[in-house]
Amino acid sequence: MTSRDPKSGQQTRSVAAAAMGNATEWFDYGVYAAAATYITAAFFPGHLGSLGTMLGFAVSFLLRPLGGMVWGPLGDRVGRKVVLATTILLMAAATGAIGLLPSHATAGVLAPILLITLRVVQGFSTGGEYGGAATYLAETCSDRKRGFLGSFLEFGTLGGFVGGSAVVLACQLALGSEAMYAWGWRIPFLLAVPLGLIGWYLRSRLDESSVFTEVQTQEHPPTGLRVLFTEYRRELLTLAGLVVALNIVNYTLLTYQPTYLQRTLGVGESTTTAMMLIGQLIMMLALPFFGRLSDRVGRRPIWLYSLIGLAVLTIPMYWLMGRGIGWAVLGFVIVGLLYIPQLATISATFPAIFPTQVRYAGFALGYNVSTALFGGTAPLVNEAVIEATGWTLFPAVYMVGACAIGLVAWTFLRETAGASLRGTGVPVTDEIPAVPLLVPATRDPLGA
Repeated sequence: MTSRDPKSGQQTRSVAAAAMGNATEWFDYGVYAAAATYITAAFFPGHLGSLGTMLGFAVSFLLRPLGGMVWGPLGDRVGRKVVLATTILLMAAATGAIGLLPSHATAGVLAPILLITLRVVQGFSTGGEYGGAATYLAETCSDRKRGFLGSFLEFGTLGGFVGGSAVVLACQLALGSEAMYAWGWRIPFLLAVPLGLIGWYLRSRLDESSVFTEVQTQEHPPTGLRVLFTEYRRELLTLAGLVVALNIVNYTLLTYQPTYLQRTLGVGESTTTAMMLIGQLIMMLALPFFGRLSDRVGRRPIWLYSLIGLAVLTIPMYWLMGRGIGWAVLGFVIVGLLYIPQLATISATFPAIFPTQVRYAGFALGYNVSTALFGGTAPLVNEAVIEATGWTLFPAVYMVGACAIGLVAWTFLRETAGASLRGTGVPVTDEIPAVPLLVPATRDPLGA
């Protein structure tokens, strides 16, 4: 019998802990999206109730940049592990508390105020959660398998969405519409508490990233936001531009879609939830495939395929969704599979944009600022435009515009497949062909 490789065991624990935390984060978003109609009735009664619910979703993103500014530099100074263990507890507590809130009928205007407050807490904690999980995972995975192993972080993302949608669907089928509106919607939120405790336990047992430890004990490089802004502007802007495309598609497709299908196409609540589940499960199965493919062909070709595919086919697929339920499922799955190459390679691509000493802060800040401005507001923008104009194809056009911005940012993305993340230099690989002018081996004096 051969002994087990300790490094392999550490990678397995890292993947499990990172994915579990991500699943807890996105379980909340999945539940919030699937239960949007119940949240509207409980907290935002009235003609513009859906806008209030979308505002409740968007407001949690306003604190994400602040969370990134706090948790990111802290993670670069004291380590990835302690920050990740803290943020998952905050997220789980805030999500569970939503399930205990009084409704508008009981507490009046205080009810939506409390809901918004808890969404703000979630946003602040999420500002350090996702960037930290991706950074930690990227630093503990093998350079040759970073794409494949990192894809399981996003497996947790969709797992959270699917889990949230599945729990809501199960409650709908078991309790019926009347009970769901009265109290059943609370059950999925309360389930986030045990999920968070499991994630915290897994993370508390992890070893600190050896990449981080080596830099801190051997080189002592300067860290913090000032260093990030003065020396790594190109990296911040590249990541932010890619995130515009990534998250406008993400939050339109995975969060706003249930409301879109119900209000715009007249699809029933349970049918909508089931459709989302089918699409998300297919997307989950595709994640490891594209993650592994990015290890072989590079991150840049994978992103290019996704951005161009979405730009060309999203509008036709959204038109197809309006032709009937079967067509809606097909259109959703096709757009989802075009989007998955981006999602599958986030934790392999984004942390590798930055050197170790500013990796957590760079990811957390660039990702969360862009997400707050464009991702988290996507459901609200889509709903507002459709309400004002009746233009049901607007979400597709919005996504195409986002992909155009992503293509501009893509031209500045360095290829990092197979590159080492150790040390204090910007990672880059010479092994996979890339456009020479866009993949310089050294930094210019201005950091551009």
